[in-house]
Amino acid sequence: MYRHSVFYSPLIAAIAAGFIEDEGLAAVYFPKLPQRNPYEMFRNGELDIMQAAVSTSWNPLSKGERDIPVHFAQINQRDGFFLVGRAGRGAFEWDHLEGARLLADHAQQPFAMLKYGLHLKNVDLEQVELMNAGSPGAMENAFREGEADYVHLQGPAPQQLEKDGIGKIVAAMGDVIPPVAFSSLMATREFLETPTAQAFMRAYRRSLRFVIESSPEEIAAAESGFFPGVPLDVLEAAIARYQQLGTWRLDPRIPREQYETAMDIFLSAGVFKQRFLYDDVVVHFA
Repeated sequence: MYRHSVFYSPLIAAIAAGFIEDEGLAAVYFPKLPQRNPYEMFRNGELDIMQAAVSTSWNPLSKGERDIPVHFAQINQRDGFFLVGRAGRGAFEWDHLEGARLLADHAQQPFAMLKYGLHLKNVDLEQVELMNAGSPGAMENAFREGEADYVHLQGPAPQQLEKDGIGKIVAAMGDVIPPVAFSSLMATREFLETPTAQAFMRAYRRSLRFVIESSPEEIAAAESGFFPGVPLDVLEAAIARYQQLGTWRLDPRIPREQYETAMDIFLSAGVFKQRFLYDDVVVHFA
């Protein structure tokens, strides 16, 4: 996985709730290795499935690379980041960001989505001090140490900051940005032709239903082993908020319109100068 968060509960719960095991499979869940090229790992057979986003395919396509994995199932259809302000301050208005220091996640997709969301709220980006502290963990620590007025993080970190009395969640970017192809699963076309891929997809469909229809308490209990040190009530609060946002949908297909929305956002942010075709990036996989 590129990121680890309860935002990716459909993938985590497929393992944590036993759906993959029920299909006779075993899974090794691990973060993207910074010293390794994931496309090379796919080619070497070291990797079957990766949690990423359709936008991760646009960089290689922009360089003329065509032999890359395809995206076959959606994880999220909403932006999963929250804005956290300082505890004890009054009601939040979007123009409060102007003149403020915001610890923003500067990774390509979160940053493009953040800028687009602030644009939709008529925030003058030139008036916002967008600080880069590095990794999400470093961002959280910097906020805890008082280095900014706001921080931009995925759950459960914002909910933990609230519980600790350090911050207050003032906005969810998923409330601002329309449904979008935010996160997805990718694999090689060859892998998707195997019985293992079919078995994984059966487990994944069960997991989607589980995280949409079960209580936050039940989901948090299943996933708690993936979040050592995070209290159950913090996990529950994050999961409940993602459910309220409509983050996950039962149909795992990646809608063309949500793909095009993501493309529009990246073009508006100036990250890319050309459109990349849906059919070059996404496959429909039952």
